[in-house]
Amino acid sequence: MAVMPSDFWSGWIILLTVISFIGLGWLVLSVYFLPSSQNHDGEEPVWDNNLTEGTSSPPFWWFWLILFMMVFTVVYLMLYPGLGSFEGAFRWSQGGQLSEHTAEFEREYADIEADILATPYIELTANNEAMNSAASIFSEHCSACHGAEAMGQANLFPNLIDDDWQWGGTAEQIEQTLRNGRLAVMISWQALLNDEGVDNVSAYVMSLSGSPDADHPGKAQNDMFCIACHGPTGDGNPLLGAPRLNDDLWLYAGDLDSIKASIANGRSGQMPAFGDLLDDVQIRLLTAMLLNN
Repeated sequence: MAVMPSDFWSGWIILLTVISFIGLGWLVLSVYFLPSSQNHDGEEPVWDNNLTEGTSSPPFWWFWLILFMMVFTVVYLMLYPGLGSFEGAFRWSQGGQLSEHTAEFEREYADIEADILATPYIELTANNEAMNSAASIFSEHCSACHGAEAMGQANLFPNLIDDDWQWGGTAEQIEQTLRNGRLAVMISWQALLNDEGVDNVSAYVMSLSGSPDADHPGKAQNDMFCIACHGPTGDGNPLLGAPRLNDDLWLYAGDLDSIKASIANGRSGQMPAFGDLLDDVQIRLLTAMLLNN
């Protein structure tokens, strides 16, 4: 049910409604039934040579129309909420109607949802109807960041169709990411490395995807500051959200200047949680789709 106004605001709503209603009734009566106070004995004033004040009464059918509307208003306020916290005889509300429709929807599709939750991921990915539903969910909730084709965009949002998963690519890890969101932070190393150190480490990190030089001047600093998160060979750590550095796949671009910027200034990214927005069936369908990509 919708939350009704507090007693204070409820009283004001009732007062304003009643005063407005009485004022309208008085206006109608004064126009149609009370004697006019205008004095027509004297000469009527004239403006712009030929503009005079009218003396014709309004059509009487207006009175019946307004009366009908006033009666309708009284009946409506008796049956439906409109006078402050008074809920009306029918006790109707938008919130209550939404709850009824939601319950009806859940009853109608309960068996289908139970089947989806019980179906293994491998079977869901082979179900075209299920994947079409997952694509619709992705388009509505995910494509704004990850792109319509889930390929990422703007060197800020990761590609979801490759094999590189910052927080792990198993069904359990993807589901946890969707439900709870993620918060990744790469701290700034400029103060510790200085410009020369940033240049050396950046060049060494670029070499990890090829044939890293054990005598490279950036290796010692990489081993000192970077392997705690990214591992000694740059394999990354899904538990920490530390990405792989040795696969030539880069979220923030893989050119030397971009890598320098990441090391010198740090990076931060947040994946919002969808656990309260999507239900279990929607999350399972999305997980299956992402596994299939």
